[in-house]
Amino acid sequence: MNNAKSFSLGALIAIILVAVLAVGGVAMVIIHNNYDYQIRKADDATSYETRKKVEDYARSLIVQYNADKQMYEAYRDSESTEQQSWAQEAKIRANNTATLYNEYLLKNTFVFKDNIPEDIKAQLEYIK
Repeated sequence: MNNAKSFSLGALIAIILVAVLAVGGVAMVIIHNNYDYQIRKADDATSYETRKKVEDYARSLIVQYNADKQMYEAYRDSESTEQQSWAQEAKIRANNTATLYNEYLLKNTFVFKDNIPEDIKAQLEYIK
């Protein structure tokens, strides 16, 4: 009987020890990942290359959006059904670009630190 009690107690202690080690290991990974994220965020915020990359991509999206918007406005009132379909396709592309741009800028706001260049808009409007 004593052996069964000490085996049960030993097994219980082993299970508790494994659980504590598992939870501690997960917590350490979370803490380490958070620390790495904060370091990368600080590095990216000060990195010229990252800022240039974000600005260049944002500018390219603005150019693409403006081109599609102008095409939409040029052909939307046309009497040709083919040109009207071009307008609708341009409208869809412009709205998709606006969505991509707005999400991209939102994800990369830390790069600008409230210092967005004048030629980069805070967001692109959707065409209705």
